[in-house]
Amino acid sequence: MFERRLTKRSGKVMRISLLIVFLGIFVMALVVYHLYSRVFVSNVSLENGQSIFYIPTGAGFEEVVDGLEEAGIIISRRSFVWVAEKKGYDRQVRPGRYKFRDGMSNNHIVNMLRSGNQDPVMVVFNNIRNLYELAGRVSGYLEGDSVEFATYLSAVETAGRYGFDQATFPSMFIPNTYEFYWTTSPGEFTERMHAEYEAFWKGERDRKAKNMDMTRVEVTTLASIVDEETLHNDENSRIAGVYLNRLENGIPLQADPTLKFALNDFTRQRILNTDKVIDSPYNTYKYKGLPPGPISIPSISAIDGVLNHEKHNYLFFCAKADFSGYHAFSRTLSQHNQHAREYQRALNRNRIYR
Repeated sequence: MFERRLTKRSGKVMRISLLIVFLGIFVMALVVYHLYSRVFVSNVSLENGQSIFYIPTGAGFEEVVDGLEEAGIIISRRSFVWVAEKKGYDRQVRPGRYKFRDGMSNNHIVNMLRSGNQDPVMVVFNNIRNLYELAGRVSGYLEGDSVEFATYLSAVETAGRYGFDQATFPSMFIPNTYEFYWTTSPGEFTERMHAEYEAFWKGERDRKAKNMDMTRVEVTTLASIVDEETLHNDENSRIAGVYLNRLENGIPLQADPTLKFALNDFTRQRILNTDKVIDSPYNTYKYKGLPPGPISIPSISAIDGVLNHEKHNYLFFCAKADFSGYHAFSRTLSQHNQHAREYQRALNRNRIYR
């Protein structure tokens, strides 16, 4: 009898124990699922599949969370904040340009933001006349504003740091497409441009410049004039050859673009004799040789046009009267004057007097 009661009691205890274990496992599973859903389940839903989000320098954690919520990037603010705080992101916000993709979890988001894993931006610049224009162009891609970039680039100390003066410093910037982080500072941008400049010249281009008995700056200065003279890259090497012939023969370059630079007016379509009297080292009608520095930031094709210039006997060229943007080349002054008269008549017919 006693043994029968003991058996019944033991069975009841066993059932209760199993029930407790089962409930414990169930509760633990709920907790694990809850934690898993907060950390690893998608918290980003984007119609376009992705979205770029900017975190400015100095932004705090609350500002980031508010921005993500207002932009409609995160679904659950509460779960994101919980994961971010657990992983310490609330104490180490990093500025940058970040790419969010549809389906990202809070864990993925926080790891990206906490590590500062930015999505780079492609910075493109060409057809730039001076460092102020460059500052304006670059600041359109990066966090810093144009004033910040212009102030840094125009400083005497900045140019001197890389072995240039203010007149020659533009030659250090090679127009191209570059990958940068949005938070790149003016100093970091300039340092990168110097590295690109060295990589661009070292090797074949340096050898060609040396064979021409010209420095990098001199080649770039001439290239800037060539670039302003023609719209067509297939003329670069021929025009460069004309100017090199004039330099070799001690003839003033008489390049209209240098006068436009001296007059600070590149809108002029016609250069008059009254313009040629300006006393400026950039007046190549008045002073022989190259001007003190480039009159713009020349294209790679113009630089290579100088380095690979045509060898010919032309000493003159004039824009063609058909306004095609191409030029008529001459070996003698009489030939040149004939081409010039045709072009001047075309300007008059079209009432272009300035």
